[in-house]
Amino acid sequence: MSEWLGAIGFGIGLLAFVLGVTSIIMGFMASATNGQGMQHKIEYGFFGVAGLVVCLLMGYALA
Repeated sequence: MSEWLGAIGFGIGLLAFVLGVTSIIMGFMASATNGQGMQHKIEYGFFGVAGLVVCLLMGYALA
């Protein structure tokens, strides 16, 4: 059963990493120059960092 929990934890960590990096990349690609553009950059950055933190937590839990 431990192997299943490890595999599920790895999957969650990998998913969080991919979503985090994708959100950070999308934050850099936002091209609107008004206030909405800056709001989107901040939101994408927040979700990106949150995804990377979840990935690190899952890595720590698996170690």
